[in-house]
Amino acid sequence: MVTFLAGGTGTPKLLDGVDAAFDPEAVTVVANTGDDVELGGLLVCPDLDTVLFQGGGVLDRGHWWGIEGDTTATHDELVRLADAADLPRGPRYLPPDRQTAGRRLARWRRFSAVAEFMEIGDRDRAVHLTRTGLLDEGRSLTEVTRRLADAFDLTVDLLPMSDDPVATMVHTEAGTMHFQEYWVARRAAPAVEDVEFRGAADATPTPAVRAALDEPVVIGPSNPVTSVGPIRALPGVEDALADTPVVAVSPFIEDRVFSGPADDLMRGVGRDPSTAGVADAYPFVDAFVLDTDDGTTLDRPVVRTDTRIDGPADAERVVRAAAAALAEVA
Repeated sequence: MVTFLAGGTGTPKLLDGVDAAFDPEAVTVVANTGDDVELGGLLVCPDLDTVLFQGGGVLDRGHWWGIEGDTTATHDELVRLADAADLPRGPRYLPPDRQTAGRRLARWRRFSAVAEFMEIGDRDRAVHLTRTGLLDEGRSLTEVTRRLADAFDLTVDLLPMSDDPVATMVHTEAGTMHFQEYWVARRAAPAVEDVEFRGAADATPTPAVRAALDEPVVIGPSNPVTSVGPIRALPGVEDALADTPVVAVSPFIEDRVFSGPADDLMRGVGRDPSTAGVADAYPFVDAFVLDTDDGTTLDRPVVRTDTRIDGPADAERVVRAAAAALAEVA
């Protein structure tokens, strides 16, 4: 048994090669939900959905989000209606009293559907409608995710990090905003001053997540701040990671990041944006997988390989390196 912590695109890319070293039926994936937003009343879970669509063979791999070949008729019409009605485009947060009252989904992540600042495909929207409908029927996010995983024929066991709402809020020179506004609407332009995981102290990892963290853990080359950070912020998770073998794949080659805003976010929270900075941020990690061109010296075991992942063959190579690192520390 092995557990992967997933967020963004790094770990989902790694999962393309999971069967090179692990039995997929013995793999659990714990996904970040700090990036989730409630958009027009629908709960959108980007990191859960990337694993759903990747495992289901329908992921748009050009973007690493959404469904390949999806249409956007509803989204396009929402934008057209807003322009025709002279309604300013988003992100349009719902009022403060609508952020903390009503359904338990609310936690400073609620946006109006007017002009819909995130592009949602039509088939993609059907997933969010189904998810929200089942939640409204009284089911937990964990149960709903299991149902959706069955619908997409996932082999791995996919779990949300918590059934409770958590919102990753980025404090910037332009003000405090949800991560999706920072990343999607603002294109990571405002300088980052800090990152907050709002609601994490009041949230709990589910029993299934706690059990998964008793197994050896692999952290893929995901963003240490906003992809892995919300999972770590849950009560008890740091202790669980300290008590089990953990291997992490660096998202950097020395001080060069593979993709995304990890360098700006690391710098914004006072961490060195580098492999050394990741190691400092991950004191619970027992061994690292680094790129062969990464000369960083660490105080823990290191397995080196070409860590760039451009396809399944690359993913298999990195998964085998992660398995070798686990074998050193397990």
